[in-house]
Order: sequence, then C-alpha cells, then structure tokens
Amino acid sequence: MNKNRWVRLGIIALLAVLVLLFKQPWKPRHPPVQPKQEQRDPPAPPRDNPPRQDEGFNRNEKRLIYTKHARCRMDCRHIDEEEVKEILANGRINERKSDPAARPDPKYALEGTTRDGQEVRIIFAPSARGMVVITVIDLGKDWACDCK
Repeated sequence: MNKNRWVRLGIIALLAVLVLLFKQPWKPRHPPVQPKQEQRDPPAPPRDNPPRQDEGFNRNEKRLIYTKHARCRMDCRHIDEEEVKEILANGRINERKSDPAARPDPKYALEGTTRDGQEVRIIFAPSARGMVVITVIDLGKDWACDCK
C-alpha cells in the first residue's frame, strides 16, 4: 500500500511540473533572423559640368547591345530601351562603381532618374561592336527578379 501511494504522488508531481511548463508562454531561444537587406551605395551627386571628351566614353553611341542579363533586369524593373538611352545621354558617371581600366572592355556606371521617376544605375561597356548594356539597377527599390 505504501508503494502505491509513492507511485501516485510521483505521477501527480510529474503532472504538476508538466502543467507548469506548458502554461509558460513559449519563447524562442534566439531572436528571429531578419532577411539581409542589400546595402547599396547612394547615387552619385549630380555633375555640374558635362563629361570631358578625354573620359573615353562615347555617349552618342547609336548601336546598343543588350546582354541577356540586362534584358532580364530591365523586364523585372520595368525599364525600357528609351530610358536606357536617356541615362546613356544624360546620366552621371559614378566613378566609384566604374572601371575604365577594365580589359577587354572598360565599364562605366551611369546614374540618373528615368522619366517615370526611378533612380537607376546602368553599367555600360563600350566595345568595337557598339555600347554593351551589362546590367540595370533600380537604386530605390528591390524588385523580385530571377535572372541568372
């Protein structure tokens, strides 16, 4: 009889501990992980003076060659060819993001505002074939895009 009493008391104590544990609100051990926000450099300040001829960059190139990647990014970010031409003609060169010494083709990052108000950075690479549009970046908004 004494043995049954101890078993019952043990079961009651175990149940009491379980009830107390499950009444406590569940708290995660670690704080929730926030998705990383892509850190972008701010746009280049507007240039007061037009680009110099010795910059080696021809803004009047008529033949634009779009990479597959650039076309995909343009589609995702709702940027059309006319807006790309506008930035080529009037955009500011961001010297920090440009690589004019790159070989075989130098790369220039031009920034500006499209006619619908998007702040963009477009990477151009002048080549013997024409002006290659490498990629198009919206500086103000991260667009869902699955370009490879």
